Amino acid sequence: MMMNNSLNAPGLRILLIKLRHHGDMLLTTPVIHSLRQRWPDAQIDVLLYEETRDMLAAHPDIHQIYGIDRKWKKLGTRGHLQKEWQLLTTLRDQRYQLVLNLADQWRSAIITRFTGAPVRIGFDFNKRRGWFWRHCHTELASVNGHKQMHTVEQNISILAPLGIAPVSSVAMSYSPEDWQAVSDKLAEKGVPEKFIVVQPTSRWFFKCWDESKMAQTISALQQEGHTIVLTSGPDKKELAMVDTILAACPQERVVSLAGQLTLRQLGALIGHAALFIGVDSVPMHMAAALQTPCVALFGPSKLTFWSPWQVNGEVIWAGEYGPLPDPDAVDTKTKERYLDAIPVERVVAAARNCLS
Repeated sequence: MMMNNSLNAPGLRILLIKLRHHGDMLLTTPVIHSLRQRWPDAQIDVLLYEETRDMLAAHPDIHQIYGIDRKWKKLGTRGHLQKEWQLLTTLRDQRYQLVLNLADQWRSAIITRFTGAPVRIGFDFNKRRGWFWRHCHTELASVNGHKQMHTVEQNISILAPLGIAPVSSVAMSYSPEDWQAVSDKLAEKGVPEKFIVVQPTSRWFFKCWDESKMAQTISALQQEGHTIVLTSGPDKKELAMVDTILAACPQERVVSLAGQLTLRQLGALIGHAALFIGVDSVPMHMAAALQTPCVALFGPSKLTFWSPWQVNGEVIWAGEYGPLPDPDAVDTKTKERYLDAIPVERVVAAARNCLS
């Protein structure tokens, strides 16, 4: 365990760095909770990719979010470098005492070093063994056992050098305004107070279930008197998939908000649902974080790393019903639907169980 006197000074400033996808950002929240529990008055800032800002924008424990915008590349070399330099100098001016670098990119290591923080902790990644990575950090947390750990457990293991008791709960935060916007949309469409959210899409279609099977599941729940709200991202392929499902369902007690919600509005919708049914995607992680009853359909992703954390419900793995490829060997552009082995009856039964 290492500790620095600067971490006990009043007005502690902490920066957390993670440069990944939306789901990855949500799963950093236990680290933020742990830091807040240890240092109740600290200023906790986050550096992330700009497009993932919405995942953490309403989190009550975060003081400031800084974003790296991938669109900077379109500004040309000079414009891009200006933006990068502005970010570096802004972060250095914050005079952080502690920087936690959860990322594995060289860029994150350089930023960590440039902050000048007296305590800079990163992970001792196998692929980053060398002088420069060590030089950018004052301490490296062990990655031993990471291959057997969930992503949440991997993240909170960065706290080991600080001797902090980790908090493992994931939090999806949204504002009252987010829920009001969703509530207005539901009222317009005549959705009752009790409803089921179904998110059949992922940006990777190999993670999706057959449209006709999803439609059969929805139809079975409709027949039992439940109202279904369908959601998806704004991508044309996802919207087309929702349209295909809608066309195969009875028209009563089903509405679509596909492509119509921000990420935080989607969180508000899921947070107020009686049940969430979805595939391995960000909304599934949101449902688990919000403790909404959940039926998650899983294919060839690494269950150990990416199963919904502390889920209130059931994870149905396609590998129980047929062979799946090695997760590291999947062609993400394939049109193969690896979830199709999952039977409709299994999903309907799990949904009934969650609703009972």
